[in-house]
Amino acid sequence: MLFQGVSSLSLDAKGRLSVPTRHRDVLTGQFEGRMTVTRNPEGCLMVFPRAEWEKYREKVLALPESAKWWKRILVGNAMDVEMDGTGRVLIAPELREAAALTKEAKLIGMGNHFELWDKVTYDEKEAAALAQGMPDALKDFTF
Repeated sequence: MLFQGVSSLSLDAKGRLSVPTRHRDVLTGQFEGRMTVTRNPEGCLMVFPRAEWEKYREKVLALPESAKWWKRILVGNAMDVEMDGTGRVLIAPELREAAALTKEAKLIGMGNHFELWDKVTYDEKEAAALAQGMPDALKDFTF
């Protein structure tokens, strides 16, 4: 299982998004359509298959007491969701508000999870990253 690629999506009036077909089969087959959505401090939401979330959650909960607020942000805001019969997932209003999600969104495959961004926010952050040029960590990377 490796999620990658970008999908442009629209949230409906109730805050549901349709999971792209290319990911739906894996999420349904391997994970029974069960996922967890939580905040990402960069301004988007992270969408994990439940089994991957459980691994991530354990790492977060193992952080030292000095990271208490990050535990609250990541674990305290986590909400379990399930795909419905048509492949849609409801994103709670609190999470939509936290990520400034409106109608147009982008779902980015990030390996073991997805990032869900408001389209305008993502496009702005991507343009800013490209304008800054490559970070030093990529200077020796061959494309």
